[in-house]
Amino acid sequence: MENQNKMIKAHLEKGKRLTSLEALDLFGCFRLSARISELKTSGYHIEKTMIELPSGKKVAEYYKP
Repeated sequence: MENQNKMIKAHLEKGKRLTSLEALDLFGCFRLSARISELKTSGYHIEKTMIELPSGKKVAEYYKP
């Protein structure tokens, strides 16, 4: 989990956005919301927006403001 948090933080620091499907593909992270919660608890500021996929499904997309 610690390593996933570092990879997710580095990804967001580059100005990139991240959804749970991308996190699974890039980092093998099945529980992105839990990793985001851990990062927020440690003082890292992360925002979330809901986006609609071409399929019509809505998912959370995380980013660093």
